[in-house]
Amino acid sequence: MYAVIKTGGKQYRVETGQVIRIETIPGETGESVEFSDVLMVADGDDIRIGAPMLSDAKVTGQILEHARGKKIEIIKFKRRKHHMKRQGHRQNYTAVRIESIA
Repeated sequence: MYAVIKTGGKQYRVETGQVIRIETIPGETGESVEFSDVLMVADGDDIRIGAPMLSDAKVTGQILEHARGKKIEIIKFKRRKHHMKRQGHRQNYTAVRIESIA
């Protein structure tokens, strides 16, 4: 059984027991979180698709941690112009373990 949820402007295909990294959401570590924006639920051959959301479906999870991702480096370089600009970025995320799909 799996579901497609929408959070943080992105869509995720989730299954029970899976750990996903999503955009930062409020809440403490160990707290339960509920995703009500469920786009699709599939259980074998039984597939339900919302238009655009399923009203009676919900996905619950547990917050594992709030952290920051790997650093990416942005380099802007123009040859023969004595121009080079460096910048780094680390995106914040929340790790969530999916507990149930209902």
